[in-house]
Amino acid sequence: MKKITESSSTYENLELMTAQELVEKINAEDHKVAPAVKEKLNQIAALVDQIVPRMREGGRLFYIGAGTSGRLGILDASECPPTYGVPHDWVIGLIAGGDSAIRKAVEHAEDDVEQAWKDIQAYGFSTLDTVIGIAASGSTPYVLGGVQKAKEMGLLTAGISCNPDSPLGKAVDHPIEVVVGPEFVTGSTRMKSGTAQKLVLNTISTAVMIKLGRVKGNKMVDMQLSNAKLVDRGTKMIMEATGVSYEKANELLLTQGSVRNATEYYYKNEAKG
Repeated sequence: MKKITESSSTYENLELMTAQELVEKINAEDHKVAPAVKEKLNQIAALVDQIVPRMREGGRLFYIGAGTSGRLGILDASECPPTYGVPHDWVIGLIAGGDSAIRKAVEHAEDDVEQAWKDIQAYGFSTLDTVIGIAASGSTPYVLGGVQKAKEMGLLTAGISCNPDSPLGKAVDHPIEVVVGPEFVTGSTRMKSGTAQKLVLNTISTAVMIKLGRVKGNKMVDMQLSNAKLVDRGTKMIMEATGVSYEKANELLLTQGSVRNATEYYYKNEAKG
């Protein structure tokens, strides 16, 4: 069966189009992505509901992928600690070929059916862990081998792909198959498929972190204060929460280390009445 992700583009003679025509048609294709993700919200929510209690008990979330899919997993995982103040080993992104493959493709790395499980084992594993395989095609050997072994060992498994009835979808507990149609450039799954995968990953990790208590109201109260912009943002969050001046809020933030700690300290020790 031919994969939709490998189907010929619905556009012809791309090289003859003007720049304006190209960007308009690419944008038109991009508009198809969010509605395709919307169709899978029930499956995404069901997965979140399974991940959260496992992580509360000490489980971790692994993403495994090759090429663009692997890079997207690493991107999502790497943004969780600064955004939510969580340890770096709560969400772990693994890519076929190792870290060097983040910047430069490693030949045949995605064809190794055993390597993903070896990569997971390097971190140790628990039946409380979750492994999400990411593969636009739904057939990448590195990803398939990893989720199959993880499921065999009792870990929760999920798959994010862009083909219906894919091998990945059949191999996991929670298949999320977001079908976005042929790519603008035939087979270039870094485009719509990659966008779909990133939307799903954003949704999963954000919902999980909120359910784990890493957001208060709508604020990133545990974010790392790694640059001046974030210190300023945190200071203003404290001002909003407590009504103190910018200078006082900034002092509280820098002495207490986070928006959450600063706000709690203020109401426990300094608030009047």
